[in-house]
Amino acid sequence: MKQRVSFLYIILVFNLILISCSKSPEARPAQLDSIEINIFAQQAATQNLRTNDFTKFLEGKFNVFFNWDIVPYDGAKEKRQISLASGNYADAYILTSYIDQFSQADVLRYGKQGVFIPLNDLIDQYAPHVKAAIINDASLRAINTAPDGNIYGLVGYSGCFHCYYPNKLWLNTKWLKQLKLEMPRTTEDFKKVLEAFKHQDPNGNGIADEVPLSGSTENFGVHVIPYLMNGFIYNDDRNFLIMSNGKVDTAANKLQWREGLAYIKSLFDEGLIDPGAFTQNADTFKKMGENAEAQILGAGAGMHPAIFVDTGPDNKRGGDYNPLPPLTGPHSSFAVYHENGAVPGAKFVITNKASKDAQIALIKMVDYMFTPDGQAFAEVGKEGVEWRRPIEGEKALGNDVTPAFMRIPFKEGDKPNNSGWGGMGHFYMPKEYRDSWVQGLDIYAPDGYERRLYEATQLYESKQPKELFPVWAVWIDADEADEAGILQTNIRNYVDQNTIQFITGNKDLNEEWDTYVKGLDNMQMDRYLEIMQKAYDTSYRK
Repeated sequence: MKQRVSFLYIILVFNLILISCSKSPEARPAQLDSIEINIFAQQAATQNLRTNDFTKFLEGKFNVFFNWDIVPYDGAKEKRQISLASGNYADAYILTSYIDQFSQADVLRYGKQGVFIPLNDLIDQYAPHVKAAIINDASLRAINTAPDGNIYGLVGYSGCFHCYYPNKLWLNTKWLKQLKLEMPRTTEDFKKVLEAFKHQDPNGNGIADEVPLSGSTENFGVHVIPYLMNGFIYNDDRNFLIMSNGKVDTAANKLQWREGLAYIKSLFDEGLIDPGAFTQNADTFKKMGENAEAQILGAGAGMHPAIFVDTGPDNKRGGDYNPLPPLTGPHSSFAVYHENGAVPGAKFVITNKASKDAQIALIKMVDYMFTPDGQAFAEVGKEGVEWRRPIEGEKALGNDVTPAFMRIPFKEGDKPNNSGWGGMGHFYMPKEYRDSWVQGLDIYAPDGYERRLYEATQLYESKQPKELFPVWAVWIDADEADEAGILQTNIRNYVDQNTIQFITGNKDLNEEWDTYVKGLDNMQMDRYLEIMQKAYDTSYRK
């Protein structure tokens, strides 16, 4: 009898070992009835999605268990494509938009193939907050809804007010005051200010080392040309598209564009624009702003001044640079406007691998992240860990907005809390939500920096043309997407290269303008405009 008990005990232990070895690396959920969902995600180096506070909260609240297919940020796009090509893909993809997400062409392709399921009915039945957001925001509705009427995925939406007007110009008002000059209002006023910066030694070191105006080559408002060109004709700093009475056109072959080039060339010829603005990166740009020997920068292009000068607690120059509103030129006074609330495509999709229960749980989770508290937990982290409720006297970012959230400062030397999902949790951050976060009242202090950008952007607000091509919301036909992409790249490169050549004098604006315009025609500009007109007519207008 004793031998039999021992034998049964050995068998039991052996079976437990087998069961243990057959498990996936994930720890199983405590609830036996939990819905298992396979998720493909990108993980930052400071994160652990498996043990993350928000992950655990979702698993408990919605009775689910996540099996993660996690990839690092490096090579994220290739790994995502491989995962789909294998056929053994996840139930859902929850991506980080600024790292990698599905393009519009991807969404249409996989949606038509049935790999991505339409979310319309799920949203209608189980996601009241998502439904309300899409109904109430025409741009959000347009960017999420494919031409066939289906919503195959959702973008991450952020109502970043200062991001909507990226091409700002920050003027050294310390120098302006020192030289007893007024803030320029027109393109000619601005030229006179730059001339004074160059010739009147505003840094007082007796050396002609001042750089009146500079920028860099990235895509966060650092190009100097669009700000200057917008006194002549609208330059969107992307595709050079303009609209009139619903018709798509290009600005880059208009006489006002030529006139703008002549003005910018006149600045360059006098040494008022740094040649490096057309070639250097942001690091080099910032070295100029932080030049150790003396302050040498008169004005810098950028979405915000921290791009080119230190605005931290120990900054000595950050407060010297203040926003210059759009200049009034001979024909216009425009500001570049990009509805940067979302990147076209999708950061969240549900595939045909997901069970019905998984589909419902997933859309309910997303709906929770469309609430202010849900978004705060997803984006920033747990209440009491990463943020708290405001106290009396604290003021929200937005004017006349009741404060709802206050970040808890991160102490130097502390390890990350692994509390929120960060960029992966960016689902719905409308302006109302962003405006409800507490910001300091001193705009030159680190905790008031967002307020500084907010107030600066108010100088640019509503200065865009009445009609804009909504590049952020149109859907290009999947059969034409590759062609449009090639044309767009070729045309942009051609215009950018010729623009710089005309400004720097490598091409003669008077002698070679007509040749440039013919070259633009040869780049199939008409075909490109035809595709973009079709995209506008079939998606945005509808």
